[in-house]
Amino acid sequence: MSSFDIDLESKLHELQQAALEAFSTAANLAALDTLRVQFLGKRGQLTALLKGVGQLSAEQRPLFGKKVNTVKAVLATCLEQTQVLLHQKEEEAAIQAQRVDVTLEGRSQYVGQMHPLQIGLDEISGIFASMGFEIAHGPEIEDEFHNFDALNIPPEHPARAMHDTFFVKSDEKRVLRTHTSPVQIRSMLAGEPPLAIVAPGRVYRCDYDVTHSPMFHQVEVFLVDKDVNMAQLKGVLSQFLSIFFGKKVPLRMRPSYFPFTEPSAEVDIGCVFCDGKGCRVCKDTGWLEVLGSGMIHPNVLRSADIDPEVYSGFAFGLGVERMVMLKYGIPDLRLFFENDVRFLQEVGR
Repeated sequence: MSSFDIDLESKLHELQQAALEAFSTAANLAALDTLRVQFLGKRGQLTALLKGVGQLSAEQRPLFGKKVNTVKAVLATCLEQTQVLLHQKEEEAAIQAQRVDVTLEGRSQYVGQMHPLQIGLDEISGIFASMGFEIAHGPEIEDEFHNFDALNIPPEHPARAMHDTFFVKSDEKRVLRTHTSPVQIRSMLAGEPPLAIVAPGRVYRCDYDVTHSPMFHQVEVFLVDKDVNMAQLKGVLSQFLSIFFGKKVPLRMRPSYFPFTEPSAEVDIGCVFCDGKGCRVCKDTGWLEVLGSGMIHPNVLRSADIDPEVYSGFAFGLGVERMVMLKYGIPDLRLFFENDVRFLQEVGR
């Protein structure tokens, strides 16, 4: 065989060894495919080597061609075996990456719940609804007539001052309502007695400390009919408070003053923390103030076109935050608005 033939065979052997080594060290399927094109592709090294066959003699061509096919078959087998191994490795790696450790403790999904104030608001409204009162709502931005004038609150009254009321800057005759009592006026103007209404909602005043917030929740309750009296007021209050606190609660009414009721009374209950024995919460008096009440003032009835000579009524308003604080022993009103999940999860359980 000529030196030229020996040179071709040497190159063929070197190509086979280089390809086998490259295939066996391929890092992944993508790299292996690049090597396949490099050695066995149409423009690969084996194809380039075959171009030298034309320079061989007629007797040498079939012999060299047979050797090339043998090398090609060896490389194809090695390539196929390597593909299988790399495919298995990649599958195992993917499985490990997505592996779930079933021995780990499960992760529970947090399920939200209603805010403690919403729970209290719904509970209070529901109690009065069960007693026959209709739930009514009104706008949170009110005019002075419904928020003050119709409720017998004159222009010189301190409640209308800037330190207690949020006035709308673009319209000084409109305010963020300071109580839900305007719903009383709207309900009386829209309907005729008998009327039994409970009006829950947000109200706004310029206060902020451990017992006050610039936004808080209030429930107004009123009844207008013939021959309504203070005894009925006390009966409704006693029934509500006993249901809300889940036990019979002592109740007393102290004379007071509100421009929209006459006579008026502050309502106290026996301390729910010490059962009236005296403690830090009730300042050793055994009593806790919970709401203001009274008989609807004749001027308020007249503002709603109701004849006070024919009809009478009682009304009272309570702060939802204070009632919830008393029921669950919450020391600071600001906790309701700080959105601490630990607090929100605990209250109401």
